[in-house]
Amino acid sequence: MAEDCLFCRIVGGQIPASIVTRTDDVVVFRDINPQAPTHLLVIPTKHVASLNDADASDDLGRLMRAAVDAAKGAGIAESGYRIVINAGENGGQTVSHLHLHVLGGRRMAWPPG
Repeated sequence: MAEDCLFCRIVGGQIPASIVTRTDDVVVFRDINPQAPTHLLVIPTKHVASLNDADASDDLGRLMRAAVDAAKGAGIAESGYRIVINAGENGGQTVSHLHLHVLGGRRMAWPPG
C-alpha cells in the first residue's frame, strides 16, 4: 500500500467510500463524480500504479471479472455498459492506482472524447 495514494486509503478504510463489493483482491465503489447514472470504480486492494504495471494474468483478470459482476449487480449488464481504463496523464488517469470505470444506465457516445 502506498500511504499517499487516495485509493489505498479507501482500501485501508481511512477514507470513506460507498463500497459495493469487497474481496481480498478487489474493491468496487461508487465514483464521487459520476459520469453516468451508474459509475463504479473497480480497484485492486494492492497498490498497482497503472495499467502499465499490471500483471496481465493476475491483476487484470480479477478486475475484469469484478467489473462484469458489478455491472450485473447494478442491473446494467443486459442494457449495456462501458469499461474504461485510463493509463497515464495523457490517457486521463488522475489517480495513480490502477482502476476500471464501469459506466452504464444511459447510451454511450463514440468516440468517447
